[in-house]
This record gives sequence, structure tokens and C-alpha cells, in this order.
Amino acid sequence: MSPRAVHVMVEGRVQGVGFRAFVEREARARGLRGWVRNRSDGSVEAVFAGEAEDLQRMIAACQRGPRMAVVSAVRTSDHPDAEFSSFAVRQTL
Repeated sequence: MSPRAVHVMVEGRVQGVGFRAFVEREARARGLRGWVRNRSDGSVEAVFAGEAEDLQRMIAACQRGPRMAVVSAVRTSDHPDAEFSSFAVRQTL
């Protein structure tokens, strides 16, 4: 299978609870590439690139979040660019 990419928006109590660090650990453990960042509206945004099965597991991890998070919604859409060399934490937008 060829790599694909997905854009993910996570809403709820997802800032100030270690969500970005959780996402970074989970993505790296799955060999995914892309990025994660907080947004000024209180959500967390990420793009993950990799194999479809790993992407589905990563989306499930985002729905769960770290222990202190309360996830109320996870929205996903295809992302046109799967060409990332690593996984990074970006600055808040």
C-alpha cells in the first residue's frame, strides 16, 4: 500500500493536558510522519502520514487522548500531502 495522509481536528479539553506530547509519542511509535499543534480556539490540529491501518489506529488514539483529556469531537479529512520526513510539534496557530 502507498502512504496517505489525514488531517485531524480534535476538540474538547485537549490543551493543558499533554495532548500534543501524547500525539507525538503515539505517532512516532506507529512510524507516522507529519505534525501536531494547538490552535488558538482551544482545539488540537494534526496531520498524519503513513499506512492506512496505522492512520486508523492513530485516529482512535486521538479519540481517547491522554488521561486528563476530555475529547468531545474528532474530525478527519484526507490531506493532499503525504511527503513528510518526520513528526514534529508545531507552534500554536
